[in-house]
Amino acid sequence: MFETALLDRAAALLAEMRGQGLLLATAESCTGGLIAGLFTEIAGSSDVVDRGFVTYSNDAKVALVGVEADLIETHGAVSRPVALAMAEGALARLQTGRDGLTVAVTGVAGPGGGSTTKPVGLVHLAVARNGYEALHRECRFGDIGRSAVRQATIVAALDLMTQALSADPAP
Repeated sequence: MFETALLDRAAALLAEMRGQGLLLATAESCTGGLIAGLFTEIAGSSDVVDRGFVTYSNDAKVALVGVEADLIETHGAVSRPVALAMAEGALARLQTGRDGLTVAVTGVAGPGGGSTTKPVGLVHLAVARNGYEALHRECRFGDIGRSAVRQATIVAALDLMTQALSADPAP
């Protein structure tokens, strides 16, 4: 289902999270659960992967991971504040008593739905981790096709997770 190189990267991240005693949760909009699917494609991932939230609609972002509706109203669903709120909300919903790492993505995969301020290919990603500053990345992949935007988002999410796993704790 996934390319070998992607599976290898995900397996390495799982091993790192396992070594650090972390649980993983995803909060996904434009990828529709593909990031969680990548990790769960790997046998033995259940000791690290806790849950995945597909928060495709604004209502799901509010109901499932606690994004404030007025945050979406003010900034739009595809924005830095919403991606960060999705990651933090997923982190708050992990199993109690375990440290976690969460990744959140929200974007415009296309072919429609874009605007001059939020064009097709715009994706906001965030990673949250207990005791660490949340990370954010904005990607502008361009109108490269829906599948390609979603695939590029998965790779960007793995990159941001790798960065988070090597970050220093918050002061």
